[in-house]
Amino acid sequence: MPSTIAIKTNGERTTEQDALVDLETRLTTDDHQALRLWLRLLSCTVRIENDVRSRLRQEFETTLPRFDLMAQLERNPGGLQMKEISKRLMVSNGNVTGITDQLEKEGLVVRTPDRKDRRALMVKLTVSGLKKFREIARQHEEWIVRTFAGLTRDEKESLFALLKKLKCHLGNSVRLQTSSGNGEKR
Repeated sequence: MPSTIAIKTNGERTTEQDALVDLETRLTTDDHQALRLWLRLLSCTVRIENDVRSRLRQEFETTLPRFDLMAQLERNPGGLQMKEISKRLMVSNGNVTGITDQLEKEGLVVRTPDRKDRRALMVKLTVSGLKKFREIARQHEEWIVRTFAGLTRDEKESLFALLKKLKCHLGNSVRLQTSSGNGEKR
């Protein structure tokens, strides 16, 4: 039976007892390199996201989806249609509606009719919503900077470049699958 491994940041292998238990823990030495990489990326993402979620709850009594929605609105002061928010956050329209309902009740966002499309509503941050978002965003940036403090500037730039390459490849793969009929929605 293959042994379970983890790989430390210096490349040294360690035993299961020494490793952090996460998605990557189930890997074996026989697993394909691509699978190991996928689980490493996913494990890092989940760890960072869980940390951010926890801090948002503890320090601001809010959630990551609410923060993400407000971030989209802060970058678009004229507001966004609900369907555009859904697309940008990669979540269902129902999720956006629920979050928007909560934020609107708290006076952080407002919905107004879209001047270009009477069937649609635009969502905008209120003045108090913008103030609250900026307060949270300042702290959020500090958390993320600390998260990556263990990497040098060059390491961060290299990782960013490699992930850009992967993201481009993934975009091309999706386009190819869709154009060949393999990625059709059912």
